Amino acid sequence: MSLEDGRLQGLPPIADASCRILILGSMPGALSLEKQEYYGHPRNHFWKLLYAIFGSRDAVGGYADPSGLYDERLAFALQNGIALWDVLAECEREGSLDTAIRKPEANDFGTFFRTYPGIGRVYFNGQAASELYRKQVLPQLQKLGLGETIVYQTLPSSSPARAMSLEAKLESWRMLGRTGDGSQEVEQA
Repeated sequence: MSLEDGRLQGLPPIADASCRILILGSMPGALSLEKQEYYGHPRNHFWKLLYAIFGSRDAVGGYADPSGLYDERLAFALQNGIALWDVLAECEREGSLDTAIRKPEANDFGTFFRTYPGIGRVYFNGQAASELYRKQVLPQLQKLGLGETIVYQTLPSSSPARAMSLEAKLESWRMLGRTGDGSQEVEQA
């Protein structure tokens, strides 16, 4: 969504009190903003990755198909304790590439972490999200005395712009299904 001054405005967080994991992108791509959906580009691997990790296998051995309605996808994430948001609230950008982001403005993570204190792990969906968070957010959280016990991890971007197979991304993303002590939170079939 664009603001009157041409800046892009991100999406609101998807979270509830049961969330223990936060997955952060940088800023939704143009199609996702147009659709007002997280990871709305049909070639983005995000939902396939999430369903492969937390979903159940179907009768032919594949994973549950994430092609359901957007509200169903969001409910699936929340049922698995996963919150979704982006580092940036606003920015200027031509197209959808993170490298084109200009004048970034971070979301209010102080309020977010106070509202959802159960979140103990933050996974960055790509290097750009990680870098933006470390520059724009972490110093503010430190001033507020927040986020000191949160575990951070950067994952390969689920974006189609990241030239990496779904299977290769899945190897890294499987850590979402593990607890902080390395054990499995969900049964891997």
